[in-house]
Amino acid sequence: MRLSKGFVAAAAAAVVVLGLTACTDSSAPAVDVETPADFAEGSTMARLAEAGEITIGTKFDQPLFGLSNPDGVPEGFDPEIGKLIAAKLGIAADDITWVETVSANREPFIQNGDVDLVIATYTINDARKQVVSFAGPYYQAGQDLLVLEGNPEGIEGPDDLEGKAVCTVSGSTSEANIAEYTSDVIATDTYSNCLEPLRTGAVAAVTTDNVILAGLADQNEGEFEVVNAPFTEEPYGIGLALDDTEFREFVNDTLQEAEDDGTWDELWEKTAGAVLPTPTPPAIDRY
Repeated sequence: MRLSKGFVAAAAAAVVVLGLTACTDSSAPAVDVETPADFAEGSTMARLAEAGEITIGTKFDQPLFGLSNPDGVPEGFDPEIGKLIAAKLGIAADDITWVETVSANREPFIQNGDVDLVIATYTINDARKQVVSFAGPYYQAGQDLLVLEGNPEGIEGPDDLEGKAVCTVSGSTSEANIAEYTSDVIATDTYSNCLEPLRTGAVAAVTTDNVILAGLADQNEGEFEVVNAPFTEEPYGIGLALDDTEFREFVNDTLQEAEDDGTWDELWEKTAGAVLPTPTPPAIDRY
């Protein structure tokens, strides 16, 4: 069943408040590796298919979307999307090299060729599109606030943050957005590093996309809750080299096929769907 974006946000908060415990499912079914198409000579697809391997940047600290398991392999919706794209190139999951990317290094990793793709809760915006290309979006999130369980400070939205300290990640769209509401912003490299300041009262809230906050609250049962007042729209895209139009279109085609044949739903329900209802994927922007 598909649900509206607004209902998804509300349901996510309800799950957190109830304290239901879930985690990403490491048994999410592998996508069948396909015999690669006859890609154009010199294309990124041809290079990767011939090499039989791909390097993908993702988050390692975000429950539901990208969390490192005990073996150091990331699990969640973003890695499953990466496996889907690799499979279309004839590359098995075991032949993916995963590189941890934080918000501040996503563009440099793509520009320097350290990764072939970045799939890391990566919001598409015009500034980033000046230096990298984006396929997708493949998911629509919204920035929200994480507070202590019971919301002792009565924060109902960003307008209640004036004079209060807020933690987020350096280089993220969340950092830029929250600066409109408070000048007391503590920026760190990962969202998990914001949790201890919230526990101790050093900050009143943590801010980023609602799905990330829902995962953090779920992972720390009974400690935190999502305010459930999203105040932005955050379309998640797949980052790749600027002007690599052929590769961008290949990834877009792969995403579209997954949405059409139900694979997108299956991957969601085995990962983020452990906590969140299944939303409708956003329309792909073939700019």
